[in-house]
Parts: sequence; structure tokens; C-alpha cells
Amino acid sequence: MGDLLIVDDEEMLAENYARFFTRRGHAVRVASTGAEALARFADRRPDVLLLDVNLPDMSGFDVFDRLKGERPVVVMISGHAEVPMAVRAVQEGAETFLTKPVDLNHLEIAIERALETVRLRLLTRYVNERRSSTGRVALGSSPAMRELAAQVELLAATDRTAVLILGETGTGKGRIAELIHADGVRASGPFTEAHCSGVSESALEAELFGLEDAGAGDPRPGLVEVAEGGTLFLDEIGDLPLALQPRLLRLLEGRPVRRAGGTRDVVCNVRLIAATSRDLIALVNAGRFREDLYYRLSVMPVRLPPLRDRSREDLVELVARLMDELAPQLPAAPRHVDDAVLDRLLRHTWTGNIRELRNVLERAMLVARGRETLDMESLPVEFRARGASADDGTRSEMRSLEDVERDHITRTLRAVRGNRSQAARVLGISRATLIKKIRDYGLAALPSGST
Repeated sequence: MGDLLIVDDEEMLAENYARFFTRRGHAVRVASTGAEALARFADRRPDVLLLDVNLPDMSGFDVFDRLKGERPVVVMISGHAEVPMAVRAVQEGAETFLTKPVDLNHLEIAIERALETVRLRLLTRYVNERRSSTGRVALGSSPAMRELAAQVELLAATDRTAVLILGETGTGKGRIAELIHADGVRASGPFTEAHCSGVSESALEAELFGLEDAGAGDPRPGLVEVAEGGTLFLDEIGDLPLALQPRLLRLLEGRPVRRAGGTRDVVCNVRLIAATSRDLIALVNAGRFREDLYYRLSVMPVRLPPLRDRSREDLVELVARLMDELAPQLPAAPRHVDDAVLDRLLRHTWTGNIRELRNVLERAMLVARGRETLDMESLPVEFRARGASADDGTRSEMRSLEDVERDHITRTLRAVRGNRSQAARVLGISRATLIKKIRDYGLAALPSGST
């Protein structure tokens, strides 16, 4: 719910808007003149300003101009369906421009979109202020991620329990393994890592369990020995060759192991953390992964959600953490993010998950070195090109009329969920004209609702 200030000299209309939004749980105030609007804004800053263009003492544009320093979130409204006026409103930073009479449902959609901008700014402020660490595992602030953090802390507090981390490629399984080790009783011991994919069976056997004769009669210890007293992290455990799985099971059961080619038992005190992006149950059913090994590993599996399933707040915290991690490697790189960049980052699907996000941020911070803020021009060209639209919050001082009209149509179509008849009414044009503009501007890929 939001705090709205409705500025309109048509008293009955303003009161109608006020009743409508009050019933929907918003806090609403009304002003009938520009001077009254400025006073009420100064008294208590609203989240969104619904601003009529034609006021008795000054124009809505005059009000908007006087408040520019406050960066208000404004929805402009007018009884005159003039394209130049709509263009000016969008160019000066209004969220959208509506023509009277406005269907209340359409107006509600516009207000909700404006409130989304307000929420985005709050998230941006959070990134830029960098909340200090509490010393606990910080994975996100949503209930799901707080529960995950509690699970990680519980596993860190244990000593011998094996850990299985599940999640798509790039979701941060390695970092979770490091957190469990660093927060546990084995933190003073070594943390060693091996990848089970892309390695031959013999090479992986030697890497994990060592070689009795590595040349000149000298043995070479495997990682299970190197990790003595600490943690061994096996990434992509689903690719572990079937022939090596019994040996790993012996290790998990606390029994001694032998180096390749050896006859002497080696007792190892090591904790095992495994991770995979594969479906181990399916591998078990296919006979490619031992069932007893699976159950030994999955006492309390940790499931990492892909970025597309994480909340906006969790993504914002992740952006902040990654920028903090990258900053020491990139001197003079910005530590702040502007609204448009954060909006673009939050809207992206991130098929490569954290790995892809980190890559984009690193390139952007490298490009933006010497600037105070990470802006849209800092993002990789192909990343900007994929999502360029009015919806990204980008506004340029010098834009063509066609660009502004295209962006305004794009925003309106998205606001009404692709319903072209509704969009035409909001824009004050015929449906046939809208369809032609959609074709001319190449907007056919946008979601298309009924009618």
C-alpha cells in the first residue's frame, strides 16, 4: 500500500479517485491547486503524485518542475489528449500520462506501476547504503533464504555429517560449502576441492585417493589425506565414476581407504561436502549412482534456488554482496547503483544464475571505473540491447518523438497486460492505429492479451 497525493481542481473527480484508492488500502490526500500540492508534498512526502496538468494557479508541469529536486514519482493526467503534452510528460520523467476520463481500473494499474518504482528506489538505497554484517550467514532476507541460512548454520555446527548441496549450475554451491566449513569446528583445517566432471576415472582416482608410486618410488597423497582435519568438497558428485563410488562410501563410513596401486590402509579424518546440479534420484534409478551412497550423502540436503525464484530483496542483497567482493579487485570502481541499472538487473532471468550476474557486474564496474554510480551505459552492450524499453527506467534528455511514442506505447501495453483494446483507450487512439504502431515499432513480441 502507498501514500498518494491527488492533485486535481475538479473536486468531485478528485474525491472519486480518493475514495477508490482509500478502499484499496492506500493513504490518500487531495489538493486542488498547485500551491496546495507543494505545501502538502513538503508536509509529508507522498509515494506517488497523481497530478493534473491544468490547475487554477499554475500548470502541473510547473508543480513537477518545482519538485524535481525531490525526484517525485508522478503520474500525470489531463482532459486534453494531445500527443506533444504526453511526450513532454514522459520526457520530463513522469511514470505515465493518462487522458481523462480515466477508467479507474486503468488508473489503478498506473498507480501500482508507479508504486513499483518507489519500491525499486528503496531497494536501490538499500544496495547503496550497504547494511553492515551481523556476523551470521547472510544469504538473503526472504523467509526461504533465512531458513536456508539457518540450515547452513546447523550443518556447520556438526562435525561428521556429510552434506549434499543441490542446485542449478551457478547458484553458489561452492560458496555454501565454504560457509559450512568456515563456520564449523573444522575451520582451522584445510578446505580442499575437487571436480568430478571432465576428468578420467584414473586421474580422478589418483587425485582423490592418491598414488602409492608416483615416480621414484615416492607416494603421492590424495585429497582425502590432504584435507585431514578439514573439509573435502566434491563438486558435481553426480559425475563420479561408478567404480569409485564404493571407495567414497567407505570414506563416509569412517573406514580406511587405499591409494591407487597401494596395499596399505590410510585412515582419514575428513568431512565430505558434495554438490551437484544433476538429479541424483534419476541417476540412481538409471543405475549410474549407488543408492546407498546417495542416502549416506543426503541426510539433510541443501537446495539452492535459482535466481529466477528468489525474491527481489534477496537479489538486491546479492548484488550488494557481489559488488563488495569485486570492489577490492577493481580500484576506483563505483559502489553505488542507479535505479535503472537495478531495475534491469532485477528483471533479467539470469539463466547462468550467480555466475552470470557476477560476470555482468564485474564488466560493468570495470567500464565504470572513476564514476560514482553504476549507470546503464556501464552495462554490457548486449545486455542493454536485450531489454531496452521504457520499462527499464532509462530516460534521455535528447530523444526523438518516435522513441518517446514507442516507449510510451510499450509501457501502456505492459500496464494493461497486453490488452490492445484497453491500451488504445488509455492512449486515446483507435485500436487499428495502435496495431499499426505496434507493427511499425516492432512491438509484436510484447505479450498480447485478449481483444
